[in-house]
Amino acid sequence: METLELPTKKGVLYLIPSPLGGNAPMEVLPLTVRKVIEEVTHFIVENEKDARSFIKRINPKKDQNSLIFYPLNKFTLPEEVLTYLDSIQEGISMGVISDAGCPGVADPGAEIVKMAHRKNITIRPLVGPSSILMAVMSSGLNGQNFAFNGYIPIDKSKRKKEIKKLEKKSFDYNQSQIFIETPYRNDQMLQDLINSLDRNTDLCVACDITLSTEFIKTYSIKQWKKMKLSLHKRPAIFIIHKDPLSI
Repeated sequence: METLELPTKKGVLYLIPSPLGGNAPMEVLPLTVRKVIEEVTHFIVENEKDARSFIKRINPKKDQNSLIFYPLNKFTLPEEVLTYLDSIQEGISMGVISDAGCPGVADPGAEIVKMAHRKNITIRPLVGPSSILMAVMSSGLNGQNFAFNGYIPIDKSKRKKEIKKLEKKSFDYNQSQIFIETPYRNDQMLQDLINSLDRNTDLCVACDITLSTEFIKTYSIKQWKKMKLSLHKRPAIFIIHKDPLSI
């Protein structure tokens, strides 16, 4: 008599947030993250060294030799990614860890999540700090209607055009416009915004979110022109809003 084999139950894909800086992980992460870290041994990460350090800080007793890492960054070949979720199909749960913040939000982890949906894999996002959301929360700008634009052009003329385009979009749709810059170019970004935007447009600068050096302020451009602020190498979020009701 032939024996029927029951199908293997699939594992779960956990989306594991990490701190936005060097503060203690459990100061900004819930206990759920620690529990998942304790149970999972397979991780999809941007940087293995950083991921190992993060896991060790969460659970110092976890056997580092038991961990299996799958790199997901600009050097990862597309054909490699296709096999990353094979372990889940075999019943082994996996975690996606971002270098900072929430996986899948301004993060390459979105590619893995999309693939998981196609494979009908259960996805469980865990609570953690998102610099984008926390900047919106604390900006006082439109939290009902906003858009994240990623990086804007480096070229001077293209950047100015993009800044004015986002300002017009904000005015036309009453929509706050969010973007970021490579930290070592933040000071130039701030200066370009001050030089390009209308004096009555509001600008929020939120940097070092959740850290002891956290700075979050929203002023009009005419007010920013009177201030001096160094953002060099400090992770920052920029939000502009030109309110049609204030004109």
